Amino acid sequence: MNSNLAVDLSIVIVSYNTLAMTRACLASVYQNHGDLKTQVIVVDNNSEDGSVEMLAKDFPQVELILNRENKGFAIANNQGFKIADGKFILLLNSDTVILDNVLEQSVQYMLSHTEVGAMGCRVLNTDKTMQATCSGYPTLWRLLMMTIGLDRLSSLFDHYRLRNWLRDSERDVEVISGCYMLVRREVIEEIGGLDERFFFFGEETDWCLQMRKAGWALRFAPVGEIIHHGGGSVKKLNYKRDVMLTDASIRLHRKNGGLTQARAAFLILSLFNGSRAIFWTLASLLNPMARERAIHFRQVVTSSLQTWPQS
Repeated sequence: MNSNLAVDLSIVIVSYNTLAMTRACLASVYQNHGDLKTQVIVVDNNSEDGSVEMLAKDFPQVELILNRENKGFAIANNQGFKIADGKFILLLNSDTVILDNVLEQSVQYMLSHTEVGAMGCRVLNTDKTMQATCSGYPTLWRLLMMTIGLDRLSSLFDHYRLRNWLRDSERDVEVISGCYMLVRREVIEEIGGLDERFFFFGEETDWCLQMRKAGWALRFAPVGEIIHHGGGSVKKLNYKRDVMLTDASIRLHRKNGGLTQARAAFLILSLFNGSRAIFWTLASLLNPMARERAIHFRQVVTSSLQTWPQS
């Protein structure tokens, strides 16, 4: 990372075949950064949809890093950190839209709360409903409560997804979503960047754990809003995505808890995916509409067998 702190905010956006969304994201950044001295860095992971040409034509002021292959989320963000000049660094997904003065308000919040290492803001789905970002750390107990469904029955058992919290109040959290994570420069200088052994999913959860271990507070503050299209309530089923999520959770426990915890996480998540596969398969016998979900979870179960952690 550079030492020129004349820049208030460096924004790092990882792009991969999201041309239209990247264009809308960047347009919203430049429209709503206010009086902040802002540096925008786009790391493109070998997009093949014309994103690079669009960036050169429509946003020549962007600092562009071009990768010859898809290097994943962690590596790409770390590449951006290395040339970031800002006092604060914002991880921002390419499928987001900045609303109003959230950037200025977020920086002002961090300036006023020096104990906070990273923060998140209120995130909306495409239809402007609230998106449940920021969460607890996925401990084995919390994964088990999610698997057997107790987290849906009572907030006493929901310290992971925090379903009953409307994200309208300030509070300390254990994990901040990487779609909008504002990080203090000193944090990255102290603990380093994202762990590059995570390709996609899990890296921000691990990073947040390292921040907390170093003594930094992580905070959700409803200082403003963004839209995050990728987290909408209506998503096309993609079993490969769920396999990657499963693998990331197991890797997270392997790194921070050891082999025994990793294997326990595998068994709990296998129970989660397996029970859903059985439920939706039975449901599909009565309702053909359930067939797609049944196939989805059976594919997840079959593919997740390869995520068993080896010694």
